[in-house]
Amino acid sequence: MAVYAIGDIQGCFDELQALLDLVRFDPACDRLWFAGDLVNRGPKSLETLRFVRDLEAVAVTVLGNHDLHLLAAAHGSPLNHDDGSLRPVLEAPDGDELIDWLRHRPLLHHDAALGFTLVHAGLPPEWDLSLAQACAAEVEAVLQGDDPAGFFPHMYGNKPKKWSPKLAGWERLRFIVNCFTRLRFCREDGKLDFKSKGPPGSQREGYRPWFEIAGRASRDLNIIFGHWSTLGVHKAPGVYPIDSGCLWGGHLTALRIDTAPQRIELPCPGRLSPHGYED
Repeated sequence: MAVYAIGDIQGCFDELQALLDLVRFDPACDRLWFAGDLVNRGPKSLETLRFVRDLEAVAVTVLGNHDLHLLAAAHGSPLNHDDGSLRPVLEAPDGDELIDWLRHRPLLHHDAALGFTLVHAGLPPEWDLSLAQACAAEVEAVLQGDDPAGFFPHMYGNKPKKWSPKLAGWERLRFIVNCFTRLRFCREDGKLDFKSKGPPGSQREGYRPWFEIAGRASRDLNIIFGHWSTLGVHKAPGVYPIDSGCLWGGHLTALRIDTAPQRIELPCPGRLSPHGYED
């Protein structure tokens, strides 16, 4: 059995199929981990959602910020001007079923046997695995509950910027979502920065990539994450970024994790220019 973690697809369904052909994926025996952002901006979000949903137990998917944006739109939040790629999902005859499936995806997946942890973006310095799992479960309970629509008006925003166990209510849930789905840079004291979106070295003074913070509580984990297309291939113990910018003309990456980690990259033609886009 082979296990592949796959980076941000964002509706690039044809490229996903080509990558699976490249690794000779066999759903009868292989397994897939998706690092979130299945949808948005690429041409085939609907086809991507249907495909991953239909894999059932063969696949694990964590939620990314674009997936949450789709959920918000499905529950009444307005779409942005560049969100036309989401309309086919919202208008599909099976759209409600796909949305219900998506809102039941986790924010974190940990496999002790394989020794890997999957998130979309990152973990703040204060969180070890146990705390990260507990925080993920708090948001998942809301998303999977009877009134998920009540959360989405409070989901967007950059504050609070620092973890405290005393955080409560919508601020606590917003901070948790921002860490799991938007985090790139933070300070040594744990303060987060959501303004810097480029590669390391482009950030504001005093901030570092979240995985370079000295003594972070998750340093003993092997963490696979997406979200950061400008990061590039980063080789450091326990750090496995796999968003290689498929949407922007980079690559779609699969990381095999049932053996010594092995990257397989499919060159992509590019669907959009990154100019003007955020996150």
